[in-house]
Amino acid sequence: MLLTVVLSLAGCIAFFLMILGVTVTLPSPMLISFFPEDVQERLRPRVENQPMTFKRAMGWVMLAAFCLFYIGIMVYGAADGLKNDYSFWQFLLRFLIIGAAMKVFDIVFFDWFILTRTRFFPHFFPETEGCKGWKEFGFNRKQQIRQCIAIPVCCLICAFICTLL
Repeated sequence: MLLTVVLSLAGCIAFFLMILGVTVTLPSPMLISFFPEDVQERLRPRVENQPMTFKRAMGWVMLAAFCLFYIGIMVYGAADGLKNDYSFWQFLLRFLIIGAAMKVFDIVFFDWFILTRTRFFPHFFPETEGCKGWKEFGFNRKQQIRQCIAIPVCCLICAFICTLL
């Protein structure tokens, strides 16, 4: 169980570092698609047709590295479970704890605290200063609900695959 908590915390820390790194190095249409609509409109001119600079290339490298890190968290958790002869339910519980921890971190820390209570993103994107979207918690409610449904389904699939190995 301790490893599950450590993996969950590692995932949350990596998620924060990924958002920070991508915000600083890689303002892109992909990044701004997660922002409220009025913020997207103000950022669109900045991100469209940007040249590929070294800084932006490093942003893509960091994004890929963090994605691999997430996969590594799950693979390490699965490998440890296989080594310790986990049952389906133990695998499922581990994956659900990791997935739920990261989703709660996303909603509470990023969507509520960072997005609506601080000037984190307007600091990096001054053209969005004063946008009402920065104060609207829940603007991406449908996306979050879809993810909250997808996480347990993916956890079930991963647990099933692990029990077959």
